[in-house]
Amino acid sequence: GAGMHDFSRMNVDDIFSMFGLDDLFGGMFGGGRGRRSAGRSGPSRGYDLETNVELTLEDIAAGAEKTIEFSRQDLCGECMGSGSAKGSKPATCPTCRGNGQVARGGGFFQMVSTCPQCQGTGQVITHPCSKCRGSGRVPKKRLVSIKVPAGVHEGQGIRVAGEGEPGRNGGPRGDLFCYVRVKPHEYLERNGNDLIAVVPISFTQAALGVTIDVPTLDGTQQLKIPAGTQYGSVFRIRGQGLPDIRTHRRGDQLVQVTVETPSRLNEKQEDLLREFAKTENKRVSPKSASFFEKLKKQFGGS
Repeated sequence: GAGMHDFSRMNVDDIFSMFGLDDLFGGMFGGGRGRRSAGRSGPSRGYDLETNVELTLEDIAAGAEKTIEFSRQDLCGECMGSGSAKGSKPATCPTCRGNGQVARGGGFFQMVSTCPQCQGTGQVITHPCSKCRGSGRVPKKRLVSIKVPAGVHEGQGIRVAGEGEPGRNGGPRGDLFCYVRVKPHEYLERNGNDLIAVVPISFTQAALGVTIDVPTLDGTQQLKIPAGTQYGSVFRIRGQGLPDIRTHRRGDQLVQVTVETPSRLNEKQEDLLREFAKTENKRVSPKSASFFEKLKKQFGGS
């Protein structure tokens, strides 16, 4: 997608300059925020851009190389970024007379600010380039390959140096920051460097014990569920989680079991459960009792 400006990593002077406010306050004392005391703008670094890269848990476990497509404002190939048509050159700005700055006010206090006509360059385009219309910039699509280290987290940024927008007056390019977005997994959820899988089992499997297949990043793995397992019990498979981005030590996979109660029983299953309930000395609903009959018995209704 289109690259967006990353203001959080930009110099304050560059942000003011982007909106034509670079010398609004500091210029009151002739200092121009301490960056330029007089004269036209010097080279300045290009703006940083940001975009997103979507990763699966498998990508995070092993590390990956991804191709990112984004758009940025690049130098016009027709005028090579000058903004002038072929065979012509920029003229001296009539407003600032080539200084790049203008002074307002009089007496002791003067406010010096960037020239509004030439934006501090000291020059104006008299014959603009037909392709970029005098801006010197055109939008271009860009493809870059980035290496994603194993163990990255949601929201972390990967810096690609020199892939931002070009600087002004020969200044260096900005950078591109790719922010990680993790694609949801069908069976697994991340918790730090651990992975969590919720697996349903039947109440008979919970009571008697069973060996089940559980999903992992490497396929399925068998897990022994002991007899008498309760709802919500958690089992740990060591070393089946995600690697730590610094130590590379892998986390664990946690398997939480949920016990499913059957919603429909055939006659034989119901009879067997009633016989089992007798051995537990537990009260259960009579086979023929309806919901409303039970209410009448409990609350003494007629």
